[in-house]
Amino acid sequence: MKQEQINKPFSIPKRLIFDAWKGVKENRGSAGIDKVSIKDYGQSLGGNLYKLWNRMSSGSYFPSPVKSVEIPKKSGGKRPLGIPTVEDRIAQNVVVLHTYQ
Repeated sequence: MKQEQINKPFSIPKRLIFDAWKGVKENRGSAGIDKVSIKDYGQSLGGNLYKLWNRMSSGSYFPSPVKSVEIPKKSGGKRPLGIPTVEDRIAQNVVVLHTYQ
């Protein structure tokens, strides 16, 4: 059976999504506001990456809110740190990889 070509507004190779995932996984990091860790995201990796690819290539991807945590400063006090979701980090990495291809 011949596979149909899917036309999308943005041409993002599926391999690029997987390469971005590998970079995020290697970098580790904590879960974002959705409380989905890298390990959790990897449990359904194929489906998760396909959904992300589909939304990014169709132009319907929108990032989630960012989790805010305060971290101590050397000089005293605290500063805010934004932690994006694992999926948003993958999407950001896709953009970087796509830009430098």
